[in-house]
Amino acid sequence: MADAEETQFNSLADRITALNRQKNSALVEPVRKRPPPPPPPVAKARATNPAPATPDASARRPSSVLPPPSAPSNPPPLPRRDTQISVVSGDKTTAIRDNGRPVPPPLPSRAPSSRPSIPQLPRRTSTQSSLVTLRRNSASSDMSQLSSSSSSSSSSLRRLPSSKPSHGSNGSAYQRKLAPALSDPSSLPPLPPSRRESETKAQEATERPTTTLADDDVPPPIPRASRPSAAQIQAASAKAVTRTQTPGDCWVCRDWSGPDRVATQFPRESLPRKDPVGHLARGLCDPFPSYTDKARAIFTWFHHNIHYDTVAFFGNNVRSMSVEQTIFGGRAVCQGYAETYKAIANQAGLDCIMVCGHGKGFGHVPLKKGERPPRAKPDGHAWNAVRIDGGGWKLIDACWGAGHICGDNQLYKQEFSPEQFTSSNEKFGLRHFPQDASHQFRSDGRTVSWEEYFRGPIDGEPPTFYTNGHQEGIAEDSVQPRERDIRVHGGGSVRFQFSKICEHWTPERNGLGKAPLLLLSIHGVDGRKDEMVPMESNGFWHWIDVDARQLGAPGQSVEVAQLTTMNDRDARGVSAAEFLSKRGRVGMSWSYVMKWELV
Repeated sequence: MADAEETQFNSLADRITALNRQKNSALVEPVRKRPPPPPPPVAKARATNPAPATPDASARRPSSVLPPPSAPSNPPPLPRRDTQISVVSGDKTTAIRDNGRPVPPPLPSRAPSSRPSIPQLPRRTSTQSSLVTLRRNSASSDMSQLSSSSSSSSSSLRRLPSSKPSHGSNGSAYQRKLAPALSDPSSLPPLPPSRRESETKAQEATERPTTTLADDDVPPPIPRASRPSAAQIQAASAKAVTRTQTPGDCWVCRDWSGPDRVATQFPRESLPRKDPVGHLARGLCDPFPSYTDKARAIFTWFHHNIHYDTVAFFGNNVRSMSVEQTIFGGRAVCQGYAETYKAIANQAGLDCIMVCGHGKGFGHVPLKKGERPPRAKPDGHAWNAVRIDGGGWKLIDACWGAGHICGDNQLYKQEFSPEQFTSSNEKFGLRHFPQDASHQFRSDGRTVSWEEYFRGPIDGEPPTFYTNGHQEGIAEDSVQPRERDIRVHGGGSVRFQFSKICEHWTPERNGLGKAPLLLLSIHGVDGRKDEMVPMESNGFWHWIDVDARQLGAPGQSVEVAQLTTMNDRDARGVSAAEFLSKRGRVGMSWSYVMKWELV
């Protein structure tokens, strides 16, 4: 189809006049569905008055009557949009197209006549009136016009509620739903409770109801039939004490009999020459699922099979040896102990390292009061750190645990020291300082400096503490007075006291048998009367208060001793009363546990 040819105008004024005439002649007409094509032409009629244009495809056709073309110099006129005219005949107006074809009559209303009309809902009064029209197609060239003649005309265009479907711009129908009519508010269902009301009701429901007792209410009688006897109460108390005294996490009171017994079954003389490390790892560690028990079995094996090489140590002839040479030779110094322990532990699947540093062992001289520590030199000793149950690192010293050197004759004494395995890392660090600060493995995460380590917990020398004190379960860090020197003429009394290494420790289960009687050896005023005084004890603490002048003269010493024999018999279990009754009448012997110096 060829494009429509635009109407030509002679001047700009004619063009503006045509536009105004077209604007004023257009009337607002509700959008209707596109009419069907017109029927064949019947008769031609002329119209005197123009009718409103129908928005259809015929609006784009060119007009059949065009003015003669104007000179090329004039601007082209706008096309005339009216394509049909109206013929008024009496009270009827008939629309006729410019091609002579009449416009078909409008479609009948779709609203059924038998359906009763729906009453109008009350509307809020408004100062503006508007027409409700549906959305046109985007290609529509019609312009919406609002009539401003009067308010009555706008009110007559008010839309009534209807249930018939409306048609959109694309011809599809959609159903418009209206709100139901208002009803009686009392007939409406109640609203659900709010959040605050729900929380209040829930809180009231959980509150304990108040109860009121009558004046004649009495408590129920006590069931005497189920009342426990005194024997039952004592038995229950004893069970509770037993459970409290044997916790599973106390290394001091833990039963190590299993690993210690296995450690005696593999003497070094019976080991095969081929792969002795693997043989020991399997024999010592395979019987135990616990990493802690595995580490203990290896630790105890050194006590039974490896001696400290005092000849090489004092002869300054220490040589490096392999692990196999240490095992079959049966002698080593601290580094040999640590290397062999690490090899067996690693072969058994344990995480174990060797730690090098300084140890307050044989030859160590404590600082005097006010003396400054020497320059840092953490060397001369070696020990181990092994992972145990729970994944934590435990510091152990297999060298010092196997035995010790006697200071007088420089001989090695094969004496088991389990505290080198059971002591906490904090107590272990009082006598061990590693070269690598990260190998302190303290539970509090604190790093101890060289000065703090070398000076110790006190300013001065501590009292002398002998090995049998550890065997009797005495905690070395609980000993008082904490300083070695005691002033005789200082006046007042002096308290001597110490405790066990653990509140669960008992001599029958963890020690050497019955508890020995502990005595304080003093020398009287000016050192003229030697005397052994029994110390008081409550089962955990031992203590005694003595006048400073009764301790002796300056230059003498005061010792804590344990009674070993009385009347040529073992003195374990002897009470203080029995000792006092037989003192001076039968033979007795004792051994020293700790010692102070009088100044």
